[in-house]
Amino acid sequence: MKVLVLSGPESSGKSWLGSEIQACFGGELVGEYVRHFIDREQRDTCYADIPTIARGQLAWEDAARGRAPELLILDTHLLSNLLWSRTLFGDCPHWVESALLERRYDLHLLLSPTSVEWVDDGQRCQPELAQRLAFFEESRAWLEQHQQPFITIDGDWNRRKNAVFDAVSGLLSR
Repeated sequence: MKVLVLSGPESSGKSWLGSEIQACFGGELVGEYVRHFIDREQRDTCYADIPTIARGQLAWEDAARGRAPELLILDTHLLSNLLWSRTLFGDCPHWVESALLERRYDLHLLLSPTSVEWVDDGQRCQPELAQRLAFFEESRAWLEQHQQPFITIDGDWNRRKNAVFDAVSGLLSR
C-alpha cells in the first residue's frame, strides 16, 4: 500500500485533487474529519475539541489502512490538525505530533495557495492569501524538519493536475 497525503492551507485544492487522483488511479480517499465534526456539532471548534478531531481523523485513516488499498489518498492528516490547533489556539496536545511521527507516509503533496481563489464554504477562516501562505510555509517547515517526503504543487489547475499525476505515477511505480 502507498500512502499519499494532500497537505496545505485551506482552499488550495486538496479535496478536488484527491477526487481527481482517485478517479484516475483508484484507491481509497479519506476525507477531512474536522469537516464532519463541524457539520455534526453545528459550531466552531474550540481547543477542547482538538483531541476528538485528531482521534476521529486517525480512526478514519486507520479504517482505510485496514482495508489495505493499493493507494490510500488522505485529503489531510494530523499535520493539519497540529498546525490549525497552533494557529487558532496557540497550542496543540503533544500526543498529536507524536502520533503523526509514528506513521509512515510515502509522499506528501504540499499544495500552494497561489493561483487558487479562496472560496468561502462556511468553514474556512483565512480569506487573505498572506494567511494561507503563512500556513503553507509552516507546513513546509514541519515536513522539512521531520524529513518527510514531499513535493510542492503550485500553478494553475492544469499544471497542478499534471504535476500531481506525474508524482502519483512515480509513487505507484516504486
